[in-house]
Amino acid sequence: MTFPLRPGVPYPLGATFDGHGVNFAVLSSGTGIDLCLFDEDGVEHRAPLTEVTNGVWHGYVPGLRPGQAYGFRAHGPWNPGEGFIFNPSKLLVDPYARALKGQVTHTGPLSPFQGAAPDPRDSAPFVPRSLVVRDDFDWAHEKRPEVIWRRTVIYEVYLKGLTARHPEVPPEHRGTYLGLAHPAVIEHLRTIGVTSVELLPVQHSVVEGFLVAKGLTNAWGYNTLGFFAPDPRFASATGRGAVHEFKTMVKALHHAGLEVILDVAPNHTCEGNHLGPMLSWKGLDNRGSYWLQDADRSKYRDFTGCGNSLNLGNPWVLKLVLDSLRHWVTEFHVDGFRFDLATTLARSGNGDFQPNAPFLTAIHQDPVLSRVKLIAEPWDLGHEGYRLGQYPALFAEWNDRYRDSIRHFWKGDQWQASELGYRLTGSSDFFKLSGRRPTASINFLAAHDGFTLRDLVSYSKKHNDANLEGNKDGNDSNHSWNCGVEGETTDAAINTLRARQQRNFLATLFLSVGTPMLNAGDELGRTQRGNNNTYCQDNELLWHDWKLTPEGAAHLAFVRRLAELRRHQPVLQRRNFFLGQTLDDSKFHDLVWFNADGAEMQPADWKAARQYMAWFLGGDAIGTRDPEGRKLVGDSLLIYLNASADDLPVTLPGKQWGARWQVSLDTALELEGKEYACGARFVVMGRSVVVLAMRAGAPA
Repeated sequence: MTFPLRPGVPYPLGATFDGHGVNFAVLSSGTGIDLCLFDEDGVEHRAPLTEVTNGVWHGYVPGLRPGQAYGFRAHGPWNPGEGFIFNPSKLLVDPYARALKGQVTHTGPLSPFQGAAPDPRDSAPFVPRSLVVRDDFDWAHEKRPEVIWRRTVIYEVYLKGLTARHPEVPPEHRGTYLGLAHPAVIEHLRTIGVTSVELLPVQHSVVEGFLVAKGLTNAWGYNTLGFFAPDPRFASATGRGAVHEFKTMVKALHHAGLEVILDVAPNHTCEGNHLGPMLSWKGLDNRGSYWLQDADRSKYRDFTGCGNSLNLGNPWVLKLVLDSLRHWVTEFHVDGFRFDLATTLARSGNGDFQPNAPFLTAIHQDPVLSRVKLIAEPWDLGHEGYRLGQYPALFAEWNDRYRDSIRHFWKGDQWQASELGYRLTGSSDFFKLSGRRPTASINFLAAHDGFTLRDLVSYSKKHNDANLEGNKDGNDSNHSWNCGVEGETTDAAINTLRARQQRNFLATLFLSVGTPMLNAGDELGRTQRGNNNTYCQDNELLWHDWKLTPEGAAHLAFVRRLAELRRHQPVLQRRNFFLGQTLDDSKFHDLVWFNADGAEMQPADWKAARQYMAWFLGGDAIGTRDPEGRKLVGDSLLIYLNASADDLPVTLPGKQWGARWQVSLDTALELEGKEYACGARFVVMGRSVVVLAMRAGAPA
């Protein structure tokens, strides 16, 4: 088969169907590019692209239709020591492919090397095909949610695991985009207060060869091949069907008022180190795509721990990443991104982190991307990679200092008062100087990489043997406490304590100022049996169990109560940091810290060994107004956290802070509904949280 090839145009990059044919455009620093088309029988037909404009090779084939499978082969110099490893024997995926068909087969000749020479064996039978896609989805009647940051509650979830065992989802849709779009799943998310669903990577990914050899898989998907393509492993249809099903999911979630945030990893690719496969970028522009070592440019600088790091200091790589992000916003209507190991994206010059790096600067001026939610994981594994609080204004950040501080406290560690004071109130020590607000702190207790909440109170050590790495993988510093027995137990007293500890953690999360992020399944008491690194466990260790015991149903009901509490208390949805004083015409200070005797904390108290915290939030001093400019007034709250095993006798503050209080939440389930006058004494049980409310409008 031969096909006509016209000059075409260099923009847009990728394969673009215009109703009559397809324009192909691909960037390469090589000396030539072959366009490879595959017929229905899988037979490959090649033709060289003869037109090149500013490094972009392009051509137009009339008569091609959506669904056409294609790829590229690149010609150029072979000098590995200088980073040149062009090898036309390797079929290359289009970096701008809108959909991919097939998977990588690691038993094939994927490496560009055969010793020190180029490997002449053809890789085409062992790599996916790029597909031409038409963007023709019907978005009629879709309305994007407009969830402001202070009302945001994020739900971080592995898409397949959420519905793989859901009894109400049809079997053919379990574990898929359409499974997440099921009304029963959406209703569950709404009842636990979720506003924004953050999906672990759903861009087309590749399972690493070493996992395949062990009979394992990469469930999490932080190993991207197609930055523009939805991963077909989450679709019930193949090829282009994944595009349609992903959009159907987004439309359903938007209809329910839920945002979609994508966890993306443009810090590296699936091509690994110098021993890894040549699948796309290595073959098209190895020198320009990656950070290479100075002494030996056949090797890569690895800031990510994944073998390579994309060099966003290169304008074309920066363009690739920004184009892909805009594609997900404009074509798939997603509402934001969480950037994995974001410090790598902000390295420039000699490889150091720069707050004004090209990527961060470009995001801020982009008319599309600057308007969506942006969340940084503010670290990587490179030199001085930990950068919490150092991202520019549009970014929120994962706050691991919050996670660790709350874990230390409920584990029973003392000397936590000063640290806790910052973490419970939005971490102003990290975010205020950059002009950001408390919502920039993404507060979380557990996430995909680590213990689940239930395992946090059930295991003091990791148990990752199923990963077949000798239990050497995963983090050893979990700051967890098993409540007296390692793992599952039938001891009723320990199980009762574990249930209360989970309530304590969750109550703390929903009562803290900032943006709460709930680890998916923690509302159901999900366990990974002590495995804190389930990236390669696409099985029941990672899937949700929807069969609730009476205890599980009670736990879920408690989470729903917390969601209601936060939703209806403006004082927990602060726009600005606390000042510790009255605001405008307020009757109360916005924030006051107390000792157990009802007296205000003094400087020395912050340095003392203590296992409790108590604070007042003024309901008429929240600094927030409605759209008409009227001041919002909510309940004032008194909050007590007691991490000690011993009961804590407390005295309510004097009447200048409120005449009468009612217990609205008690994780020990003893005091709820009781009322107390100012100055009254009562007992906060050991290891429990108590919240008292003074209703809006009540006399001071």
